[in-house]
Amino acid sequence: MSNTAVKGLLLTGATLLAVIAGTVAGVIARADGATVPAAIRAGGIGFGGALTLLMLAITTYSLL
Repeated sequence: MSNTAVKGLLLTGATLLAVIAGTVAGVIARADGATVPAAIRAGGIGFGGALTLLMLAITTYSLL
């Protein structure tokens, strides 16, 4: 497997995991009684935070 393919898989996996984390954060916020805009905001914050941490971890280990 080439180095480019590994980088692509890492980025795709990190993005997918961040989308899942954002979705879960939004659903939990909505179930807790938040309005729809507040739940969307919570999901966006969850997505951004998860993606930032994953990219930091990946680049720290010099995988990209």
